[in-house]
Amino acid sequence: MGRIDYRTGRTVKMAALIQLVFLVFCTVAGAVEEGVTLFFFWGEGCPHCASAMPFMKELEKRHPDLEVRSLEVFNNEDNLELLKKMAEQHGTEARGIPMVFIGDRYFTGFSEGTAHDIETEVKRITEHPPGDGDAPSRTGGRLELPLVGPVDSSTLSLPVFTIVVAGLDSFNPCAFFVLLFLLSLLVHAHSRQRMLVIGGIFVIFSGLVYFVYMAAWLNLFLLLGELQFVTVIAGMVALIIALINIKDFFFFKKGVSLAIPERAKPRLFERMRNLVHTGSLPGMVAATVILALAANTYEVFCTAGFPMLYTRALTLERLPLSMFYLYLLLYNVVYIIPLACIVVLFVVSLGSRKLSEWQGRVLKLLSGVMMLGLALVLLVRPYLLNNAIASIGLLVICVSVTGLVALAAKRFGSDTAQPHDGV
Repeated sequence: MGRIDYRTGRTVKMAALIQLVFLVFCTVAGAVEEGVTLFFFWGEGCPHCASAMPFMKELEKRHPDLEVRSLEVFNNEDNLELLKKMAEQHGTEARGIPMVFIGDRYFTGFSEGTAHDIETEVKRITEHPPGDGDAPSRTGGRLELPLVGPVDSSTLSLPVFTIVVAGLDSFNPCAFFVLLFLLSLLVHAHSRQRMLVIGGIFVIFSGLVYFVYMAAWLNLFLLLGELQFVTVIAGMVALIIALINIKDFFFFKKGVSLAIPERAKPRLFERMRNLVHTGSLPGMVAATVILALAANTYEVFCTAGFPMLYTRALTLERLPLSMFYLYLLLYNVVYIIPLACIVVLFVVSLGSRKLSEWQGRVLKLLSGVMMLGLALVLLVRPYLLNNAIASIGLLVICVSVTGLVALAAKRFGSDTAQPHDGV
């Protein structure tokens, strides 16, 4: 996305103001004649602008009532000042190009998702011209919701998508297995304080390790940019992981499996037993941190596709670098909530519980089905990942499919609820 060098002057501002009045007049006149005007601000040498050019031409061909006003800003100070004025009229700032204004909406940057949103807005305005009482209520990308008021739909979609994916990822059978086994050992110490300290440290460092792991994916995708083949590769890898997880439900521990390796379990168990018998607080904290680092090295393989899918979808958004990391933080806060709940339940009840094979298989199925859905969307319609309704709908469908398959397998299958010694 091109950056804008602001150069202002009284003459330029006056010319831009006259031009703005003229364009607004033309827009109103066009609306009366049931036409739609789209203002496309671009700059010479801007790669994203060059990508948007063919789309704008095709868009105008597909919609006879649409007029695209193409305005270059790097070599035309009047157009640059006009861009700033129009951005101010829409309650925003002109921070980069390409920038598109249509009706009461604006779009910055260009991608497949942006193109879809622009065409959707063109269709909305042509089908519901200004003054049409049946037109959906929108103001500058905001939705008027009862009892809530104005909500910016563009800022709602990504948080919802983040919570949905992180929520599914948080039901990690490998993480559950390690934490439940550790807490079961701590029950014998009959110390709620010790259990809370060790369990809490383990959960926090599990989240930190996962954050670093996701940050690595994020920086890799930021380095590679918006190349289509990168998205395709990420989607295909996630598709393979999803199919392996689904396979584990039907053919558990047969063939390739994404789980904690059997050869690694004795070492993990030994670390846990040593931790339970550690006397000093500093030694206990250090041992817990080491255990969390070791355990999470294996845990990431259980649901490896979710962080990869999410970070790739995230890098397709045009956000400041700090926002990328804030979304990773939100993701990891959601990720550790179920683990924290397990710790609290154990501390309160001093109970002991293990993850059954059936429960582990269902969690595998759920993660596999959801990952399959996300991978297909990323490959076919990536812009849907920015749609809050689509994200929630995908979650509902995947949970429903998982429930139906699990019920059918339990009813017609056999030997499905045996005790389980790990995943």
